[in-house]
Amino acid sequence: MSAVETGHTSQSVMEQVGSNIIHHVSNSDISHPLYHIPPLFGIDFSVTKHVLMLWIVALLVGIAVIIPVRKFLSSNKAAPSGWMNGIEAIVQFIRDSIVKPNVGPKWVMTWTPLVLTLFFFILFANGIGMIPIFDVLGVFNRFVLDVPASDSHNMINNILHGGVTATGNFNVTAGLATITFFSIMVAGTMAHGFINHWKNLAPHGLAWPVYIILIPIELMGLFVQPFALTMRLAANMTGGHIALLALLSLMAIFGEMFHSTIAGVGVAFVAIPIAVAISALEIIVVLVQAYVFTLLTSVFVGMAINVHH
Repeated sequence: MSAVETGHTSQSVMEQVGSNIIHHVSNSDISHPLYHIPPLFGIDFSVTKHVLMLWIVALLVGIAVIIPVRKFLSSNKAAPSGWMNGIEAIVQFIRDSIVKPNVGPKWVMTWTPLVLTLFFFILFANGIGMIPIFDVLGVFNRFVLDVPASDSHNMINNILHGGVTATGNFNVTAGLATITFFSIMVAGTMAHGFINHWKNLAPHGLAWPVYIILIPIELMGLFVQPFALTMRLAANMTGGHIALLALLSLMAIFGEMFHSTIAGVGVAFVAIPIAVAISALEIIVVLVQAYVFTLLTSVFVGMAINVHH
């Protein structure tokens, strides 16, 4: 039976690489839900892959951070030990080196809990994205259970859609940035009052024609801040995975170009070491992006509090 008669066209490796990469790093959406929930008020609350990942991250943060801290506080011990030493070091660093210099000593204990929550949540979400959980499940599904990739009713096939890193989903990073946005509003209102907070958006004492240009710019900047946080985190967490997949795809591309398995194996000796190096760099990116997001959140909140600085 011909390709036309079956309704399918054969694609070369080059034609499949792009769609395959997008398939593995794209945002998880409701077109491939793990558990379908009927729409409520026109909103689909079905559980997708990234919703599942957010639940897993929240569970891990609770197990690794919240429970040990509460256990230590209830033990009445004079000094922490073991795992709590590491948590204490991180907490002190974020409080004294990130939050306090930006919001000031008066507000440091008000905003440190929020910044710590963002840091640990983003750190765990970024970190779990480095573990090829779903790739291993996909291999198991194909070669052990012998389930074809075309089986749309198979649960494992459904969870293979989209990236594993929840913070690579723009909806997730937009949600985190929205928290920062409203934190800025609340911080300014708490420090100066609601009316004065909005007055402080533009410098005082300027000629009135300047405000015609300055006020729209300042209002635009107010929304640019969370937008920048959204794009920076999601793009950085997605970029590394795209680079890895592109490098590993070179083996199949060269194998097809030269019609030789040896050519693909030869490229592997170059592509795999580079992929390992990028993976090592990704570990640094996991830490840096959690740090940058929390640092910028502290800076933006501090700008709303310390207007004249």
